[in-house]
Amino acid sequence: MSEAHRYSIRPLDPAAHLFEVRLTVAVPDPVGQVFAMPAWIPGSYMIRDYARHVIAARAEAGGVGLAVTKLDKSRWQTEPTDRAVTLVLEIYAHDDSVRGAHLDTTHAYFNGPCVFPAVVGQEEVDCALEIVATDLPSARDWRVATSMNRAGAEAYGFGSYVAADYAELIDHPVEIGNLSIGEFLAGGVPHVIAIRGNTKADMARLCHDLQTLCSFHMQMLGAPRDLDRYVFLLHAPGSGYGGLEHRWSSSLVSERDSLPIRGDEGVSPEYRTFLGLVSHEYFHLWNVKRLKPAAFTPYDLSRESHTELLWVFEGITSYYDDLTLARCGLIPAAGYLELLGQTITRVIRGQGRRRQSVAESSFDAWTKFYKQDANAGNAIVSYYTKGSLIALALDLKLRTETEGRVSLDDVMRTCWEKWGETGEGMPEHGLEEVSAEVSGLDLGDFFDAAVRGTGELAIEQLLHDHGVDYCLRVATGRKDKGGKKVDAAKLPAVWLGANLAVRSGKAIFANLSNGGPAECAGVSPGDELIALDGIRANAAGSDTRVRRYRPGDKSELSVFRGDELLKLKLTWAEAPADTCYLQDDDAADAATVSRRNSWLTVQ
Repeated sequence: MSEAHRYSIRPLDPAAHLFEVRLTVAVPDPVGQVFAMPAWIPGSYMIRDYARHVIAARAEAGGVGLAVTKLDKSRWQTEPTDRAVTLVLEIYAHDDSVRGAHLDTTHAYFNGPCVFPAVVGQEEVDCALEIVATDLPSARDWRVATSMNRAGAEAYGFGSYVAADYAELIDHPVEIGNLSIGEFLAGGVPHVIAIRGNTKADMARLCHDLQTLCSFHMQMLGAPRDLDRYVFLLHAPGSGYGGLEHRWSSSLVSERDSLPIRGDEGVSPEYRTFLGLVSHEYFHLWNVKRLKPAAFTPYDLSRESHTELLWVFEGITSYYDDLTLARCGLIPAAGYLELLGQTITRVIRGQGRRRQSVAESSFDAWTKFYKQDANAGNAIVSYYTKGSLIALALDLKLRTETEGRVSLDDVMRTCWEKWGETGEGMPEHGLEEVSAEVSGLDLGDFFDAAVRGTGELAIEQLLHDHGVDYCLRVATGRKDKGGKKVDAAKLPAVWLGANLAVRSGKAIFANLSNGGPAECAGVSPGDELIALDGIRANAAGSDTRVRRYRPGDKSELSVFRGDELLKLKLTWAEAPADTCYLQDDDAADAATVSRRNSWLTVQ
């Protein structure tokens, strides 16, 4: 067996955001060892070229310097030697997202792909990691939170850690700082939540609710054989939101005010959003981290890996994240229907759903979904949101047409047994084949239309079959996310057909709907709104101003395009009913109510 690759990472200069990473290879390639930095991180499908953060590279063998040649944007090669080679990198770390690495005088955080090079040709060799403490006086109480296995390091301490290979090494993000830590068991497995941020969160409440949520997910699919611990790394700043999944952990960002404090009762909308984020990333423990597309088996982190299945792994996960909150009792069924109405609203407001299928959206994630521009809403569809509605439609269709015998739960369990537990990749039509096999239904037309087509999903009828009324109304204004019924008297008669964003205190047209009044008037993305009918206008007051007009009315719209003032002629159009809310069908019979309860409650 080859001797383990020995990595170490230490804060070289926190004020300058510099890590030093050292990697010693006991038996290097005799023609010169090649090292490579990943181009992307699993779970975020865009080329990020992490090698660009390497600001210095050198190598040595036996204390003597070795020449290092840059081969391309992400690879280096050392000169030949028959002695152990040590590569030393200085890495700039100032990306505070869940995909990056960040170091300053208050904490250190890193994802493996950002800081650890691979030993090309020896990626299967064991890896040992030494996490070295900084000598900053302010860092005396820093602790280390990671799901990586300890090999001498104390719990939450600096020191030695181990990973079975390079793929595992880079799948354990690390948070270091003044952390608040809570521990709980779920499915008999130790879980940890480590929080960075000046919060007054009720840790006992958090651990109780996360235990409830994680235990329910465990009951549905069963604990993976290799799951012996799980860590939630949570950054809780004043604002921010996001998450990234890993095999034994997840990195989360959620604003501090979304967390409950002692004395809080119920589940606020902000806390509900946080719980949905946790649920989403935790479900990935199965769906995409172990059960994943054949195209990701194994990952090739040097280039794009195309698949049409991201809707399966992100869309189905997005379906179960909020649904599980209701099923495990953390939120009422009505709260879930509100969230589902908001998801439907996001989908139907995007005209891109008529141009791009979710299969295409999945395949083009690298160049379109993760690189959205002002026209994105008109050109692309989200494999997250529409993918979740396809999952909803599939689940309700299976429940209806098998008279409750089969649901999407059964499909996911079979997929997990077939590809998740075996480690084999799911083929491109794998979920479709399992759905037909488990249900005995001919689902070819459904998948052709829903996944590869751009038509509307039959959600209204499927929800009606489960005792839920599907209702559409006009948006009240730019901050209306949908999900709730609103008094018709509060609804405007017209719309602008554009989203306004506030940038540096200015109202900017962020994006425009194709064929909407603003686009037809000649407004371009990036224009600054100055006045409407000669009266100064801004984003905050735009909703109120709009209520003064009726379809067919004409206005003069004043905008700045760059430093030039333009006066455009705008004709107001009838506001579309593009905002969804759902409610129980009070006229539903007993059998329909039973189907609804079976779908929304714990089984």
